[in-house]
Amino acid sequence: MDSRKESPEETRERLRREELKKNPAGAFSDGVNRAEFGNLADLVGGLGWKGTGILILILIIGYVIYKLLF
Repeated sequence: MDSRKESPEETRERLRREELKKNPAGAFSDGVNRAEFGNLADLVGGLGWKGTGILILILIIGYVIYKLLF
């Protein structure tokens, strides 16, 4: 291990990778459940602040277009 201290995000990612190696069937099941029910925290965490801003902008523009057409 490094002598430097891990951030909470790095710790979560390391633990997730270790779990994937130990239990691939469970990881597949988790992936299916996330895809079915969605998890906004995972989505936003993976995008970063720029990606989150673009996602919000797309949602707002889509809503405005929907309201104009219907």
